[in-house]
Amino acid sequence: MKLMFLGAPGAGKGTQAEKISEKYAIPSISTGAILREAMASGSKLGMKAKSYVDAGALVPDEVVIDIIKERLTADDCKGGFILDGFPRTVPQAKALDDMGIEMDLVISIEVEDDDIVERMGGRRLCKRCGTAYHTKYIPTKVEGVCDKCGGELYVRADDKPEVVKGRLLTYHKQTEPLKDFYAEKGKLVLIPGNGAIDAITAEICKAIDGVRG
Repeated sequence: MKLMFLGAPGAGKGTQAEKISEKYAIPSISTGAILREAMASGSKLGMKAKSYVDAGALVPDEVVIDIIKERLTADDCKGGFILDGFPRTVPQAKALDDMGIEMDLVISIEVEDDDIVERMGGRRLCKRCGTAYHTKYIPTKVEGVCDKCGGELYVRADDKPEVVKGRLLTYHKQTEPLKDFYAEKGKLVLIPGNGAIDAITAEICKAIDGVRG
């Protein structure tokens, strides 16, 4: 199975990609993770990507696509894979088509913007041990204090409401058009992203099993 996960920042696609990866024994390929791996490996493509990152610039599409292409030739991808975070734009999706890689299913996890702002704005991390909490869903016993180590909790810069709203605008402008692109191919399925994590996973599995037959 060749799967792709779409969804706004904070919709939970990374969490679901991990669960589906485990259930179906196929690798979940995150763009950020493979860029970091490529740069750490010292490969020619990795060094090329690193030159852009070190300069504070975005890694160009053609470099990202080449790194993705290289990753998808690995042995662990022979039985299928999950793309998480790529493509981000329609041109990137067309480049994927040009590589001869056709998705079996594209899963878009749907969450309203206001819910995402609340979800991400409520996240808290421990400065000392890194444990994650949420003011509404996973509160600490004492506000602002980690249950595990007593460390101080903080809000990541990326989780501040004004930053989240900016990221959502970028998603709607650049990435959301992918839904129409894959809907026209008959590959898109929309999955509501509110509710229990395991219940969302079950809905995704139903969609996957429907395609697998």
